[in-house]
Amino acid sequence: MATSSNGLQLATLFLGVLLFGTAGYLCESVPGIYTFGDSLVDVGNNNFLSGSMLKADFPPHGIDFPMGIATGRFSNGKNAADFLAEKVGLPTAPPYLSLVSTGSGTKLNSAMVTGVSFASGGAGILDGTNGIFEPIALTQQVEYYSLVHNQLIQEMGSARANTHLNKSLFVIVIGSNDLLTYFDKDSHVSKQYTPGQYVDLMASTLKQLMNRLYGLGARRFAVSGVGVIGCCPEQRLQMNTTYGCNAAANYWSKMYNVRLKNLLKKLKTQSPDINYSYFDTYLAMNNLIQDPQNYGFSEIKEACCGNGKLNAEIPCLPISTYCSNRSDHLFWDLYHPTEMVSHMLIDLVYSGSRKFTLPMNIRDLVHL
Repeated sequence: MATSSNGLQLATLFLGVLLFGTAGYLCESVPGIYTFGDSLVDVGNNNFLSGSMLKADFPPHGIDFPMGIATGRFSNGKNAADFLAEKVGLPTAPPYLSLVSTGSGTKLNSAMVTGVSFASGGAGILDGTNGIFEPIALTQQVEYYSLVHNQLIQEMGSARANTHLNKSLFVIVIGSNDLLTYFDKDSHVSKQYTPGQYVDLMASTLKQLMNRLYGLGARRFAVSGVGVIGCCPEQRLQMNTTYGCNAAANYWSKMYNVRLKNLLKKLKTQSPDINYSYFDTYLAMNNLIQDPQNYGFSEIKEACCGNGKLNAEIPCLPISTYCSNRSDHLFWDLYHPTEMVSHMLIDLVYSGSRKFTLPMNIRDLVHL
């Protein structure tokens, strides 16, 4: 426990952050955002993974980010995590690994109170997903959160820390990499499991980890379903010269989403104090793909940044070519949406109708 004048200053800082956030106004409805997931919401954790090749801390990534900085976001600018934080009046939760002093373990600071991002590019629900690239798997992300949870309890006291966490938002955006791994042309897991067995394993593993988060104070979940992964440039490239969507990958994305929705309903039944918002990413992305002009897009197949056919034969690298009309493109690189798309999706996540968000949107969730 912090003691004497230092402890008083720390407690005062915590109280100020809890009541006023960093935007200078009351934000008691959601005092913190704790983010778990993959590259769709990674804000820089992979920058600190020396063994990982999955990084975005170099240009042209970030070309449209403030000051044109490549921060580690797999985007031309901001990603969904940034836009969601803006919606609730909080700063973007910093990457967990940026807050950990080498060799000294987790040390709580004010940034951890308003939220932490554990998301890692390449991560999956299953530990083995993209293992050769050494992302932070979801199991490890939850373990890191447990350390933050313990520090909050130690510094704030059990009652205040639990109140804080009960009101905070726990964002989970993950699953795409597991499915992309399964439907990769050189997939090994497809030889071990049928598609149905695989999505069942994904759902059961996620349920266990969400139960762990519940035991560590999480009560409000914002969970994103998997998008139309068979239509990303990398998957289209596998369809040879037609460049059509991978129908099998899309079908099993939908089947996983069905299992995910059932999982959330069961968690709510088992623990009535859980509340959640499920976002139908598949439906939202499919709308953009089926009627792109209605949303201001002119290119839905080709990546903005990359090389080769569909700009998807080689990832977005410093030597890559990239489009000047990024707001017209659905995809920034071979997997990830442009900043424009992320912004549009978060508008739906936050205040969309029940067509896209079940049983409520995030605006309603954070004001319960």
